[in-house]
Amino acid sequence: MADVQHSVEQFLFQQSEFLDCKKWQEWIDLFTPDGVYWMPPAPEYKTWEGQPAIFAEDKNLMTVRMNRVLHPDAWSQRPLWETNHVVSNVTIEKETKSEVVVRSRFHMMELRRDDVRHFAGRYEHTLRKNGKGWKIKLQRVDMTNAQAAYDYVLQVWV
Repeated sequence: MADVQHSVEQFLFQQSEFLDCKKWQEWIDLFTPDGVYWMPPAPEYKTWEGQPAIFAEDKNLMTVRMNRVLHPDAWSQRPLWETNHVVSNVTIEKETKSEVVVRSRFHMMELRRDDVRHFAGRYEHTLRKNGKGWKIKLQRVDMTNAQAAYDYVLQVWV
């Protein structure tokens, strides 16, 4: 169990490092072919199908978002912003031979121009074993401050 805990923690730390370094293709590659990144507007949501969502993206939509943000004519993205993620309280909730369900807490600071925003909440990952590593089948992001008013919308993943 300690080996699984350690490898899951390292995976989650690597994932946040990809986001902070804007290695978005490497981050997208962490998902299974049918993987989904989902951020519901409230914790009581059980599905993204037919429901409003802040994010509900498969790998194709993640790639579209990445290409839009990185496009040289995306003037609203200049100058590019910085993020810093802290992931903690990693707990394995369920483990089978092929998957684990993991809960963790996060805090993300975003610097955009002269504005600093903070986002915090809980991740729930369903990770599929992939050789000696992991792939993300589902990343659910429940933001504590999802209903807060913002001057501008989220452009990339939390």
